[in-house]
Order: sequence, then C-alpha cells, then structure tokens
Amino acid sequence: MPKAPLTRTVTAATLLLAVAALLWALPRAGAPGRAADCTGRRIASWSADSRHTAEFARYGNDNTRTDDWTGGDGTHSVRLPDGRTLWLFSDTFLDRIQAPPNPQGENRRWRTADTGGTPFLRHNSAVVMSRSGRLERTLTGGTAAAPGPFFPDPPGGGWRWPVRASVEPRRPGSPGKVVRVLLWNRAPGTGPWIFGVPRSTEVATLSLPGLRLEGITRTVGRTSVADPGRRVLYGAAAVRDGGWTYVFGSDDPPSSPASSAYVARVPAGRLGDRGSWRFWDGAQWQRRAGRAGPVLREGGRRGVGSAFTVVRDGPAWVLITMDTGGGGAAGMRALTSYWSCSPQGPWHGPNGRLTPPRPPAADPQYVAAYNPQAHPEFTADGALVLSYDINWLGPPGVPADPRLNGDVDLYRPRFLRVRMGPAGR
Repeated sequence: MPKAPLTRTVTAATLLLAVAALLWALPRAGAPGRAADCTGRRIASWSADSRHTAEFARYGNDNTRTDDWTGGDGTHSVRLPDGRTLWLFSDTFLDRIQAPPNPQGENRRWRTADTGGTPFLRHNSAVVMSRSGRLERTLTGGTAAAPGPFFPDPPGGGWRWPVRASVEPRRPGSPGKVVRVLLWNRAPGTGPWIFGVPRSTEVATLSLPGLRLEGITRTVGRTSVADPGRRVLYGAAAVRDGGWTYVFGSDDPPSSPASSAYVARVPAGRLGDRGSWRFWDGAQWQRRAGRAGPVLREGGRRGVGSAFTVVRDGPAWVLITMDTGGGGAAGMRALTSYWSCSPQGPWHGPNGRLTPPRPPAADPQYVAAYNPQAHPEFTADGALVLSYDINWLGPPGVPADPRLNGDVDLYRPRFLRVRMGPAGR
C-alpha cells in the first residue's frame, strides 16, 4: 500500500531536481550585468567620422531655405520607428551662408541675413534626417519670417533646452508610440548664470509620425533648492536597461569647473509620469528628488561637465564627459571616461584623455570642444558614433557672435567613431 505514495514522492523529487538542473543550465536573466562578469571599460581607439560631420556641413551650407539650421550645439538624437532620425539642438543659428572670403578676409564660409540681423534661436530647434542619412528639414516654432524655438519658452521668461529623447508607448500597454523629449527649463541670469539659472526638468511629447508638439510636463522641479548651483537637471543621458530607463543629471556649481553626477530611474515607458520617478540617495531609490545623492562627486580630477553621455558596453556602464580635471581652457578641449558595473556606481576613473580634432581657426586657443554625446543608433561594426560640439570662447568681454558668424565651422557638431577596450580599476 505505501508504494504508490512513495513512488509519487520519488517522482516529484526527481522532477524537481531535473527542473533545477535545467534552470541552472539556462542563461539566467540579467546574468550579463552581474558584477562578477563586469570589468572596466574605456575608449581604446577612435577615428574621425567624416560622413556625419560632412552631412551637417552640407545641410548647413545649403541656401535652398533661409529659415533652417545653419549651426547649433547641444547635439542629441533619437531613432524614430519609421527609420528616420530626429536631431535635437539647443542654441541654433539660421539664415544664409555666404562663400569665402568672410568680412575679415579669411577663407571661411560665413553667415549673414538678407534683412540685416542674423536670427539666433538662443533656445532650441530640431532637424529631421531621412532613413538614408540625409538631413531634410528643420523644425522651429513661429513662422518662416519670424522663427522661434520649437519647444516654446516657458511662461514668465526663460527657455528650454532639449536633451535626451526616446520613443515610448503613448500610454503603458498602448500600441501607439510617441517621442518623449527631456527638457532643461532655465531662467535668465547674470554673472555666473549667463547661460541660465537651473529651474526644472520637463518632458515634452511629440506625435508620430508628424512630430507635432502635444504638450510639456514638469517632472522634477528644483526651485525649492536655494542654491542654484545645487539644483540637479536630469536628462544629460538616458539609458534603457531591462524594465527601467536610467536618467542621469548633474548640478552646476559656478565656483567649480566640474559638476557632480546624479541618477534617477523611471519604469520603461513612463518618462512623462512624474510620480514614477525614483532617485538614488546613496543607499536606495526613493521618491524625493531633494534627497538624491551624487553617484560621481566632483573634486580634484573627478567630476563631469554639465553635459555628458552614458552608454552600455556589455555588462559595464561607460560615462564619457569633458575632462574637467584638465583645468581652464584645457577642460574644454579634451574628453575622458568613467566606468561602473551599475548606474548608481561606484564609478571608476577618470580613464584616459581624448583630444578630438577641432576645425582650423585664426585663433585656435579660443576654440572649444565640449558636450560629448553618444548616438548608439548609428553603431556599426562595434564602433560607437560620438558627437561633440564646437564653439568659440574668446577673451572675457569679447562677443562671440561676430566670430561664430564669420566662420560657420565654429558652431557645428563634429563626429567620431570610438571603440571600447579594457580599463583597470
């Protein structure tokens, strides 16, 4: 009589052992991200990506229209479902490009306006690239005669700078897709805040495929922080990993060349839902943005620029930033990197120094290279496309616009292809 129950017991135990063995043999979820498999990574080699650099020069120099993009910085991109790419820019120049020589007698293309002043959108624009890689049209607000920012200025003054963007469901579980664009809302300022006082992080929603602006939502408001230099704006980088989007940001202390980096996470597809944001406080993820702690603290040679980028390389996370430890103007010419096994750190580095090429200029000591941004949608043969912005930062008190308008190459993105390699702890 006891044989039947015993047989069932033995059979159940055998099945459990078999299932356990099978589960052990199968790839485990998240196994590539385990710390035991994670080793240090850094930029091992690079080469100039002339294709993308030349395409922005071609489009900027094309005078078919005079109300489209001829130069800008704050370069970010997102691949759209139909294969197009949306490029987002902060400050933007429009108008007509003239053949050399420029008014200074230099062999440089230069920018002017048919009606007198050159339109300068201090705020933002967007440019659409076709599936074939050809830039086709500029998105701005206002009218052709009086263009304005694509993301309108906030009520009461100030402006919005677009940073990272992603394609998400319109609502969780919805088949319809939209583009969510993270924005930095900044207020006018003076002195150390001539580039704006940090105010809040917002998320804009764009329709697909038409790219119509549907609305803007504030997700992280930081005006309650008395010291503007300690207000964190999120969106310098955003990385999807599993069921989360990790959104990196930084503070902006005017007394230091470096900033500290912070990270928040949002369930995938919920960037525009402020209640879904969680912030790393050094020990756990929590709701209160004011309790966020830096994951990479500025000090000495460490720290990030206010604009940086983060990518995955296998199980490792790699952060690429301006080499703020270089000091002075040198910190606006070279890039460096950090690595970690998780978005919240610990981050190791800085690792190495990359000095990207800058366009020739009559006064090269004032030509800055800054704001490295990864464009993973263009990765090919293991090489990551990385953009960086070019600007002219002359002596104090000398206005930049005449120099930038006199040489259009001084305010356009340039591109590299970089490959990662091992980095020690």
